[in-house]
Amino acid sequence: MRIAEQMTIFQKLNILTDAAKYDVACTSSGVDRRNDGTGMGNCVKEGICHSFSADGRCISLLKILFTNECIYDCKYCINRASNDVPRASFTPDEVCTLTMEFYRRNYIEGLFLSSGILKSPNDTMELIYATLYKLRTECNFQGYIHVKAIPGASQELIQRVGFLADRMSVNLELPTAESLRMLAPHKNRKNILTPMRLVQNKMQENKQEIVEYRNAPRFVPAGQSTQMIIGATPETDYQIIRVAESLYKKFDLKRVFYSAFVHVNEDLNLPVRTDEGPPLLREHRLYQADWLLRYYGFEARELLSEENPNFNVLLDPKCNWALKHLEAFPVEINRADYDTLLRVPGIGYKSAGRIVKARRMAVLGFEDLKKIGVVLKRALYFITCNGKMMYPTKIEEDYITRNLLDVKEKLPAHIGQMTYKQLSLFDDVNFRMEQFTVTDRRGKTAIEKIVG
Repeated sequence: MRIAEQMTIFQKLNILTDAAKYDVACTSSGVDRRNDGTGMGNCVKEGICHSFSADGRCISLLKILFTNECIYDCKYCINRASNDVPRASFTPDEVCTLTMEFYRRNYIEGLFLSSGILKSPNDTMELIYATLYKLRTECNFQGYIHVKAIPGASQELIQRVGFLADRMSVNLELPTAESLRMLAPHKNRKNILTPMRLVQNKMQENKQEIVEYRNAPRFVPAGQSTQMIIGATPETDYQIIRVAESLYKKFDLKRVFYSAFVHVNEDLNLPVRTDEGPPLLREHRLYQADWLLRYYGFEARELLSEENPNFNVLLDPKCNWALKHLEAFPVEINRADYDTLLRVPGIGYKSAGRIVKARRMAVLGFEDLKKIGVVLKRALYFITCNGKMMYPTKIEEDYITRNLLDVKEKLPAHIGQMTYKQLSLFDDVNFRMEQFTVTDRRGKTAIEKIVG
């Protein structure tokens, strides 16, 4: 382990944004949008990730680790204790300075703060609490904060942090307890699920407190999430979505994130390294299935089974389900209820709602569906309008499958193109650090400045 005794805040930022790139418990992407001289601020590549606010806006977050020093030796983690990598730790003051200075430059609207385990879970959680407390009270930062709860930390500390953060997450790490014992022997499922239950219970209590006392502080108002690594262990897709379904039902999670396993360490218990890279298409299919669980009323047992435990890589899970249940089709658009419409490939929950509203005023045809937003190139095999199909179509699995494959589903741009390397705040930019002193209205000073 290499620990630098003295580092500038710039050097720490370089190390700890890079160390955070494998944590995907927020919707993350890299973008490099330069200032053209007509507006305020830049959007620079690494360390900046994206999430979405309640009103649908995409917001930029500073994504960092508090420290990449760690007492644990998880076999899949680049920051494991036995790895010889550069180590760094921020102080609470440094995280506050970075957050406020990036915010003032319009780079970010919030903070995503995770951490390795420094000394002990309680010590690490104390430092995170001190950081958030200073950021909220002394710096008066009112932007979005997503923070990781450290399994094994005291309930009191997690509750105190929860009143300062907008969202908290506790990483499940791996789908099953057996896999956790094999690859992360210092962690256990009980220590992970305990803070999840604590956050859930406290959120429910807090909702009642807010009803009774209008000015009561809010506890984790944006809810909690978790993350699972996919492909490091032999679980099937069926096992994984069963775990996700259980978490949604038992812990009221807002989101389960799936992280394709990236081969950064060599270990006998890890999969053999191949030229194929991370299983990104599998990750994509799991996200599609997760969407069906959360918004479309599907259950895991409908999508997969022990006899058919993995998703079809050629078809999305909804199309695959429809092909296995052709007895339920075609669906008459002008009579089917909302839940039935949701199960038709090419009809999303928004377009299903629009169909229900629009048909109160008129009988809908295929041209109307196109305007509403239905993807007819998928839906046409499964629907009728006023008793007629769009084209003469056989309701046969092989026929429909061939035609759906001819459509050549357009996968997201990152599938087959994205690499696991996160873009850098410092790539292609000649930054240097300069000393400066700025006094704000509260008499606070910032010590260092990033200059282009």
